[in-house]
Amino acid sequence: MDTELLRTFLVVQEHGSVSVAAASLHLTQPAVSKRIAALEQHFDTALFDRIGRRLTVTEAGRKLLPQAREILAKVAETRRALSNLRDSAEGTLAIATSHHLGLHRLPPLLREFGTRYPSVDLDIEFLDSEAAYELVTQGEIELAVITLAPTIDPRLESREVWRDPLCFVCAKDHSLANTRRLTLASLGEHRAILPSLSTYTGRILAALFDDAGVRLPQRMTTNYLETIRTMVGIGLGWSLLPETMLDAELHRLPVEAPPLFRRLGYIGHRERTRSNAAAALINLLDREANPPSSPGLR
Repeated sequence: MDTELLRTFLVVQEHGSVSVAAASLHLTQPAVSKRIAALEQHFDTALFDRIGRRLTVTEAGRKLLPQAREILAKVAETRRALSNLRDSAEGTLAIATSHHLGLHRLPPLLREFGTRYPSVDLDIEFLDSEAAYELVTQGEIELAVITLAPTIDPRLESREVWRDPLCFVCAKDHSLANTRRLTLASLGEHRAILPSLSTYTGRILAALFDDAGVRLPQRMTTNYLETIRTMVGIGLGWSLLPETMLDAELHRLPVEAPPLFRRLGYIGHRERTRSNAAAALINLLDREANPPSSPGLR
């Protein structure tokens, strides 16, 4: 069976529309319909119900979905393994990274990577670290450069590359900027603009306040640190941000608290064959790394 038939089946199922799937696959609608018909003929069963303009999978289609995904994943894995028989780094390298790392840590390294390995097509997806972590766990991408989770799934390998100190900040003209000494309790009396508590950075802050027995203040939340910096800079509240984001608009607050930091690094799946392109990028990341607190990818 042509694996492109299975790929087309998955795309049509995702969009529920032949026309949208055709646009996504850069094919004509008749070509997509022909592929679906060929697949249904191969299995001698209907895979979609046509209700109005939308297609929905039949019971047979639902049974095929996980098998199709597994077959295509195995084919991709085989291609990577065979590609590794060659010494050169080439092809597409799919990675994920957070917006913050993409702006503040990775550009010089990616510039060097592009110069050294011009035959590699980097496919970078910008996601929250938590979402990127899940994609690597599910085997959907080969490598993620993210804020590392407090604990790593045993199916994954990781390495810390950067230690990212965090600091409390407010606007230069905020009332807190004139305070010489702050406790978490006094800080908690003021409005805050914080990362969502579903993020690794938000959890670090929540744990600090929980350990001190202090309730986090009323707050605005967003997952984008650049947005937080902008909102803090115009005086809407205080926040906790990486030291690397301090600028002329922000004032560092003297809060009585233990030093806080995030661990930034990369993760990959232990059971996934690593491509030469991924190995080349990991070599550059390892060069940047501080002494690791966990074993690196082998």
